[in-house]
Amino acid sequence: MHQRPGPDEFAPFFQGYVARVPDGDVIATLERQGAATVARLAGVADARGGFAYAPGKWTVRRVVQHVADGERLFAYRALCLARGEQASLPPFDEDLYAANDGSDQRTLRSLTEEFASVRAATLTLLRGLSPDAWSRRGLVSGRPASVRAQAWIAAGHELHHLEVLRERYGVAGPAGA
Repeated sequence: MHQRPGPDEFAPFFQGYVARVPDGDVIATLERQGAATVARLAGVADARGGFAYAPGKWTVRRVVQHVADGERLFAYRALCLARGEQASLPPFDEDLYAANDGSDQRTLRSLTEEFASVRAATLTLLRGLSPDAWSRRGLVSGRPASVRAQAWIAAGHELHHLEVLRERYGVAGPAGA
């Protein structure tokens, strides 16, 4: 039912995220990934949350907050597009959001709980969409975008950052979900 989006359904920037997601039901993928991510992050000591692999790089906490913020944004875009929004949706300045996210004053556990809550809300939204809504299109940052693509981008965005956490931070277990 939830076919992989075509390249005309998202900006080229997102191709890497979409390509990471396995074929199949993207809702089932998001559900599995979310549970795996929460379990992996639950095994990371809170003291590790303040670790950054190099000067000027984000901390583990900030990466987790970024994944939750990105998911909220992709779900919001999916909602707007599904409801027929015709105005171009704004871009996401990840560095601006990160500079103002307050993640360094929070525990890794609280950020993990937030991600779990955001994922649950995303799944509720996507499960409630009609089949017709999945193919609706609009504009994001002036570029064509579909509802379907937002779900695949959210899944790929999470996979990308889990890989970064594993490879560069030494946390979050093996790549993939």
